[in-house]
Amino acid sequence: MSRRALGALAAVLVVGCSGGRDKTLADLQSARPEIRALAVKHLSEKFEADDVSLFSQAARDPVSIVRAEAMTALGKTQDPRIVDLLGEALADPDEQVQQAAAAALASFKTDKARSYLTLQYSRRGRTTRMAIVQALKGTNIPGAMASVVVAEAKAIWERNLKVLNDGSLPERIGAAEELGRSGRPEAVNKLVPLLKDKHVGLAAAAARGLGLAGDPRAAPPVTALLDENYPELREAACEALGRLGEPSALPKLLTVAQEKSPTSAFATRAILALPRSPEVDKALCSLVSSANDAEALSAGRELRRRGGCPVEPILELLKSPSTAHAGLLAIVALAPKGEVVPKVGALTTASDELTRRLAIEALAELGDPAGAPFVQKAWDAELKALEPRRLDWITQELPTTYAPDYDPAKELAADNPYAVVRSRTNELFGRVQALDAQRAKEAGKTLLEPRTPREILDDAMEEEVKLLATILQAMGKLKVEAARASAQTFSRETSPSLRGAAFSALAFLGEDARPGLFDTERSVQGSTAQALAESGPKGQLVVLQAISELVGDRTRLIEPLRALVLPPAASPRLEQLAKEGGSEAGAAALMLGEMGAKSAVPVLLALLDDPEAIARRDVLHALGRLGDARAADAIARDLYSDSAEVRGAAARALAQLKVPAQLEAIDALKGDYDLQVRNAAAAALDVLAPAGAQEGKR
Repeated sequence: MSRRALGALAAVLVVGCSGGRDKTLADLQSARPEIRALAVKHLSEKFEADDVSLFSQAARDPVSIVRAEAMTALGKTQDPRIVDLLGEALADPDEQVQQAAAAALASFKTDKARSYLTLQYSRRGRTTRMAIVQALKGTNIPGAMASVVVAEAKAIWERNLKVLNDGSLPERIGAAEELGRSGRPEAVNKLVPLLKDKHVGLAAAAARGLGLAGDPRAAPPVTALLDENYPELREAACEALGRLGEPSALPKLLTVAQEKSPTSAFATRAILALPRSPEVDKALCSLVSSANDAEALSAGRELRRRGGCPVEPILELLKSPSTAHAGLLAIVALAPKGEVVPKVGALTTASDELTRRLAIEALAELGDPAGAPFVQKAWDAELKALEPRRLDWITQELPTTYAPDYDPAKELAADNPYAVVRSRTNELFGRVQALDAQRAKEAGKTLLEPRTPREILDDAMEEEVKLLATILQAMGKLKVEAARASAQTFSRETSPSLRGAAFSALAFLGEDARPGLFDTERSVQGSTAQALAESGPKGQLVVLQAISELVGDRTRLIEPLRALVLPPAASPRLEQLAKEGGSEAGAAALMLGEMGAKSAVPVLLALLDDPEAIARRDVLHALGRLGDARAADAIARDLYSDSAEVRGAAARALAQLKVPAQLEAIDALKGDYDLQVRNAAAAALDVLAPAGAQEGKR
């Protein structure tokens, strides 16, 4: 119901209504919906038997406030004939009508009314599901929520089973994954034979479903899929084995990760998902020096967090030109301690450009000032090598003004045939630009200014300057003496690679790199944001400020901040980002949770109140991390969500709050269809009601 309609209805209630029953009946035909709703309400207070037909007619009114009032009135009649009408109203487009229908059905303590409520639970949204549970409690059903949760799980299982047996191929593929999500032993029994189905898509879906089922019995047959030739099957197997976390699959996954095929990335991801053990760490160390670049970096960054790898085998790789690439990549990923700089520095003069570039990156990652002379020498050599390619074709200054009749800002002569077209075009674009500028100003946003077009002045292609860009960035990271002047000069370059490296160097040097965040090239924005994020709290706040000012996609600026615990001063900007909603709200909520910003709780609760919020799971996770008991009631409402991911997140968040709220609802979720929800509910009960949980297990 809209606020305007509520206000109008309240006004009519205050004024009152005189004239008796005849006037009330006449009001049912009013053009104003609030008058019609009030008339239904008045009739229901002292209804007559014939009024049931009037209420039934009002139940089909085009305006929701009238239909909702009609539901309440029909419930008061206790006429068994209208149970079907109320049951249909549970599917009304308006949630308020659905809730009124549920409350009305609660007054009919019959099996038919209960059946309607139970059937519609799985089809409705959070608010109506809560109303249905309350209605069933009103009919004195013990364990009301548990009963509808079990009924929902049974209906979903039977539907998926039927589709798997009788549906079309796309439907069967979807059903296979959904059956696995249930985590039932019967699902595993159904899906394992499908791994050999002639339809690769169905076999892959069965593998993903087995991963979701979490049953270790599925590991051997899924592992066998890694010997198949179909990439889709092998990728699904890797995903499933990562979810299953079965250590027995490690040797096979390692072989796939090292084969440098398109599936290797999925195998590496699966190994990273396995429970940590000495065997897994050893496998990752092996990957760092034997896998594709991307997989080696992924494994190395995780190992850096875990404490690294033995450095001696890596240094051995540097001794041979054929293995130097792998050794340098391992150093970039791991940044090991020890006497590494001299051995890496020697490779900055290698004949192979890729080796030189990796050596520079390795020195930058090591962060040892002893690497600065090597980087400075490489910079001088590369500048000299590129000098012939970067000589200006045109030695004199280029004109900075338009030739006559070409300046778009000036009017053409009246006799010019293009004068009218130019005038209309300029006027139209001028209005659009002025409107955009005004909107941005009112919202406190900054519009990106397009860079002035320049002629191609030299022969150096973008690929040819990448080594120079790498060296420039390394100079900033290692605080090389000449870095500041060079970075300021190259920040005006036309090459995005050099420009991004220049702003990154300025960020590492503590200089003003903010213009790079507003560059028209996304790659420059991303590299500048990454450098500022790595430079420390001050740089992180600069990135956050830019995020709050930018219009449009801000993903490249947010990504570098995700893995960091931001300083307390970041809280206001993150809260504002969360208030704006959209895809960035979830990232902002998670960062607020990680930094323990309790001041953000009201903002996050407001997000939960928004039924259209797309980051609900992230907000729940953040509230759980913050541990503020004020959030318990709002979080508990999402135990009734129609999304399994949200239900699970709500149960986990309540466990983190350690507030024994909604224990009955959490206990009911132990019968949920989704295995992850059941596990989350059981874990929450172990924290919130351990004695009761143990009793339930017995």
